[in-house]
Amino acid sequence: MSLDLRKASWYEASARQRLQGLLDPGSLTEFLGPETRELSPHLPLFDLPRQFDDGMVAGAGRIDGQPVLVAAQEGRFMGGAFGEVHGAKLTGLLRAAREMGAAGRVLILFDTGGVRLQEANAGELAIAEIMRALLEARAAGARVVGLIGGRNGCYGGGGLIAGCCSRLVVSEQGRISVSGPEVIETNKGVEEFDSRDRPLIWRTMGGKHRRLLGGADGYCADTMGAFREAALRALHEAGGFGLAAMRAEQKRLEARLQRFGNSTDAREIWRALGAEAPDTVPELDDKAFAELATRIAESADDAR
Repeated sequence: MSLDLRKASWYEASARQRLQGLLDPGSLTEFLGPETRELSPHLPLFDLPRQFDDGMVAGAGRIDGQPVLVAAQEGRFMGGAFGEVHGAKLTGLLRAAREMGAAGRVLILFDTGGVRLQEANAGELAIAEIMRALLEARAAGARVVGLIGGRNGCYGGGGLIAGCCSRLVVSEQGRISVSGPEVIETNKGVEEFDSRDRPLIWRTMGGKHRRLLGGADGYCADTMGAFREAALRALHEAGGFGLAAMRAEQKRLEARLQRFGNSTDAREIWRALGAEAPDTVPELDDKAFAELATRIAESADDAR
């Protein structure tokens, strides 16, 4: 990887640029690429433009010489939202990983606002199929790592899928949640959540908070090189998957709710975790924050 590409922003990059920075040079073989023109059958009903790859780049490549399956969402097309074709490509990739068993290694580059409203039923079905395929792949021994640092974060069904991964890596710019800020405000009112309060959004859903809570296993800077190094570590660290791990993770989540359920702001949680100056956490640089996270962050069980 060239020096310029290593330093390039993950947040600013397209799906294909991220794969270029993540994988060994020239190693990507794309499945159902733009030339096959697998288009959404639903968008013409709404007079909306389509994209030849439906906003999902799926394929196989190598990272540090080792084979890996990859899927990258194009956040610049419909906010990376899941539709029928978009989701089917990821489902097929995960089913291929299941057949590979313990040799299966998958990297999912999330950048999504959730399900396309124009394909609501097909999109929701796609989310369910992806989650089932992902868990079946993990049960067969495959390792599935999610990388989150794109413009759209990882919301809606994407957040549910991310929660099924073996490991998650997030940057400060990455956001993980099922309900987005506007959805919460619409349903609960501005008193509950002000979607215009950007610091509140980053404190509640941003990468730093998710890492400290154990919602992400790794944290890295917003560069191609940093995400590549973090992905390699996550693939190496990803453990087994089974009922015992799921039960342990459920107990951890129950304990988290009991411990932090009455907190009204992330800064209260950071203080309880052991941050001496919680108000300064958002301003910490990547190195300082990584050191803090290593010291105080909760650790998730392999159930994720």
